[in-house]
Order: sequence, then C-alpha cells, then structure tokens
Amino acid sequence: MTSTTYHDRMQKKLTEAFQPIHMEIKDDSASHAGHAGHDPRGETHFKITLVSKAFIGLASVARHRLVYAVLTDEMQERVHAMSLILRTPDEYANDHF
Repeated sequence: MTSTTYHDRMQKKLTEAFQPIHMEIKDDSASHAGHAGHDPRGETHFKITLVSKAFIGLASVARHRLVYAVLTDEMQERVHAMSLILRTPDEYANDHF
C-alpha cells in the first residue's frame, strides 16, 4: 500500500490544473499546534505560492475559488487552512514576495 502525503496530493492536483511556472507548498502545521484544526499527524495548515497563466484576468477571490475547487477533497479531510499567494507570470516577475 502506498501512502501519499497531502503535500504530494495537492502538488499533483495543482500541477495538473494550473501548469504552474512556479509552485511552493510548505507544511506550516507545526506553528499551529494547539489551534483550531490542528492534528498531531500534521498536514493541516499549508502556505502555497502558485504562479500560473490561468490566473490572468482574474481577481484575487476568483483565483482563490479556483484553487479551493481543485483541493476540495483535501479541505474536507485533514487540511484545515491554506495561506495562498496566487500570481500571474507578469505579477511574479515584478513582485518579489
């Protein structure tokens, strides 16, 4: 039996959905110990940076909705929260966050 982490699942889904030119997924669960949604197994809180042409012409809320739609299963299971930085390639080139 193969055990796939939530990080790996999200990376695969986001890659397939958005063909990102840049992506970082950081498990930030340890810094949320004792907070709502924390699970001692980890993988409950993530920081995701995603740069994709798919975000061109979309407002921030629309971008977030797209990502949440792709990661619905993970959010209904163990992932409690995601901090999202979603940029177009032009925004990424001009924005050093």
